Amino acid sequence: MNELSAGKLAQVACLLEASARKPGNVHRFADFRDLDYLDFVLAAAAVADPLDRAEADGVGVAVLGAVEATRRLVATNANLGIILLLAPMAAVPLSESLPDGLPRVLAATTIHDARLVYRAIRLANPGGLGQADEQDVADEPTIILRDAMRLAADRDLIGRQYANGFEQVLREGLPALERHLGAGRNMETAIVGAFLELLGAHPDSLIARKLGDATSREASRRAREVLDAGWPDAEGGTKALRDLDAWLRGDGHRRNPGTTADLTAAVLFAALRAGTITLPRAAGPASWSGESWF
Repeated sequence: MNELSAGKLAQVACLLEASARKPGNVHRFADFRDLDYLDFVLAAAAVADPLDRAEADGVGVAVLGAVEATRRLVATNANLGIILLLAPMAAVPLSESLPDGLPRVLAATTIHDARLVYRAIRLANPGGLGQADEQDVADEPTIILRDAMRLAADRDLIGRQYANGFEQVLREGLPALERHLGAGRNMETAIVGAFLELLGAHPDSLIARKLGDATSREASRRAREVLDAGWPDAEGGTKALRDLDAWLRGDGHRRNPGTTADLTAAVLFAALRAGTITLPRAAGPASWSGESWF
């Protein structure tokens, strides 16, 4: 296990996620008009201290504190989904495994946690949020946070993690990352590989909210095509990745698979916590990248 605090591991996870050249997302070499790489770097710095206190303060306090800290540095929503995922993970003591600790942490959430998280969501003001028939974020919740998030599980991948014990993070994304690293691939390739596997298996919630289910399913189909074409080893896979990146960035980047990126950050936190990704990392660019996909 890496010997950093939960908040520092969260910060590193956010930096790794933002730096990897995931198709359709902001990274070191690609910005959006209203959100750029520096925003994600600042957001990563902002969350470290609030998430360090998640075990002591509780999930709701950690979520609201991280969103407030982010908004002091970044003018737009850069990391709400990441915070909603990392706060319960950071609340699990480092001496306890995430599969063992997360069910206990989630079951212990309260109505007060839900109220604080709703306040954080309103402050972050994410795009395409819409309205819910029950426990809408515009209202005051009357059930515990875990149950409030469960109500969104059928339409939101982040809410689904609260319902299923972070299955997509721990039992899909993390093993995918481990497979890519175990195959001798550098860290950036492994991160993009885990991202593609998650996107291929689960239509992205942010795309669905903005453009509908058909478009989100199309993004998943195209991600599967990249993997089926042999990425990252085959030339056809590289071309398919470039085509996917261009398609996701079309329409004013409204096809941005942001929820899948959030899940990827949570996967990286789990990997850092378990020592799957070791620190300090090996010196030199080869330990990070070296691929010319784009």
